[in-house]
Amino acid sequence: MTRIRKWLPKLALVATSVMALSATATAAEKPNILVIFGDDIGQTNISAYSMGVVGYKTPNIDRIAKEGMMFTDYYAENSCTAGRSSFITGQTPLRTGLSKVGAPGATVGLQKRDITIAQALKSQGYATGQFGKNHLGDKDEYLPTNHGFDEFFGNLYHLNAEEEPERPYWPKDDAEFVKANSPRGVIHSFADGKIEDTGALTTKRMETIDDETTAAAQAFIEKQAKADKPFFVWMNTTRMHLFTHVRDSMKGQSGMPGNEYADGMVEHDGDVGKLLKTLDDLKIADNTIVVYTTDNGPNQFSWPDAATTPFRNEKNSNWEGAYRVPAMIRWPGKVKPGEVSNEMFSGLDWFPTLLAAAGDTDVASKLLKGWAPTSGGNSFKVHLDGYNQLPYLTGQQPNGARNEFFYFNDDGMLVSMRFGNWKAVFAEQRAPGGFAVWSNPFTPLRVPKIFNLRMDPYERADVVSDQYYDWSTKNVYLVAVATTKAAHFLQTFIEYPPSQKPASFSIDQIRAAVDAKIEEKMKNQPAQ
Repeated sequence: MTRIRKWLPKLALVATSVMALSATATAAEKPNILVIFGDDIGQTNISAYSMGVVGYKTPNIDRIAKEGMMFTDYYAENSCTAGRSSFITGQTPLRTGLSKVGAPGATVGLQKRDITIAQALKSQGYATGQFGKNHLGDKDEYLPTNHGFDEFFGNLYHLNAEEEPERPYWPKDDAEFVKANSPRGVIHSFADGKIEDTGALTTKRMETIDDETTAAAQAFIEKQAKADKPFFVWMNTTRMHLFTHVRDSMKGQSGMPGNEYADGMVEHDGDVGKLLKTLDDLKIADNTIVVYTTDNGPNQFSWPDAATTPFRNEKNSNWEGAYRVPAMIRWPGKVKPGEVSNEMFSGLDWFPTLLAAAGDTDVASKLLKGWAPTSGGNSFKVHLDGYNQLPYLTGQQPNGARNEFFYFNDDGMLVSMRFGNWKAVFAEQRAPGGFAVWSNPFTPLRVPKIFNLRMDPYERADVVSDQYYDWSTKNVYLVAVATTKAAHFLQTFIEYPPSQKPASFSIDQIRAAVDAKIEEKMKNQPAQ
């Protein structure tokens, strides 16, 4: 007994040391996370999907797919702001109100009540940096560095909005208009409140802006790697949003003279290659999750300065061409290389999935009840609409966690839903493509259309098949399945309501606000 007591303090010391070493190892083993977003890129534009049918290849992006998993049934959203907000918040665009493309001076932006993946990762000890296009509001309170990021360097809008002040009819003499509608410059901001405007994103600067932001991302990664600190970097290139401006030295590099879009895609692939090389050079690639995807489907009305997709229609519609985009993930030793997944996966899923990879598998349930990710920081009570797909990605489960997807348009209208292989269309965009997709209203359907996305992945049956309506009539009961599932989902908005209403491109919201004031004024008029 005496000998045992004599050794107990030493055993306790050893046990304490082992526990400390274990905790340190766990912190050190947290994976770095690099998420790369292109802009408006279609599956066909990535040669891992299309085998180079468009005349060029994307070897660096393809490398991620070859060394990891590539998705065929990956869903972004139907426009820029929506696709970015759903990724960073894990909530549908209707819940955040971030469904309409953000314009200079807009009052809608990322709200303080909506947690971001960057804020959640802070609880796991991550350094966080965002580089390139943001598009989640241009006021200071909407900047990434007020929503969990340590550093941000990038632009705040879609490219064609940035170059509007250079247009010949820009009303430069209208001081009120210019003040309200001029885009801010490229911003460099920090979590300590420092904000620097590095100058306008002119058409000339557009030729090389991705060089600037990629270099900033590389520097951030190198800094964190040297400090042995896990990092989360969200890199958002401006390529390939319209309008494409390629520097003279890169014109023709695709081997197709005059195809500036192709030259831009080759440049974009090169920027992805720079980031992958940085991970290799720092010898941290094996402990870094790399995700490549984009915000929404192709914007084809601007062809030939446009992406390509095999799916129906284009960006801003209700059809698959607006939502179905390229996506892939690499995580050496965790995600089996060379895999092609036909499981349903959404940009919403990255929030809980990457949190689980970082060590927090319970983030969704904590947020339903209310959770503050950092001591003394904001508490958030929100409904994550994403699923933790980590067990599937790492081979622990044979199937993905997602069995449905809800398609919201940029007005916040639920226009379609997918459940399993089936898709129900509640409202359709009848313009076959072109800018009419943006200007024409959606047509609500009294009886939703039904598609089987395995039998008819490109949604052509209602156009080309003489048997479509006979087939639909025999399977009309599936409409009830869809509406029941949609009703259950919409019920969640009662306890977890939207943060704000979506913005509008037209005068409808202004007119509604004025009409409300007129009506109130009329009520208070003295009787005659």
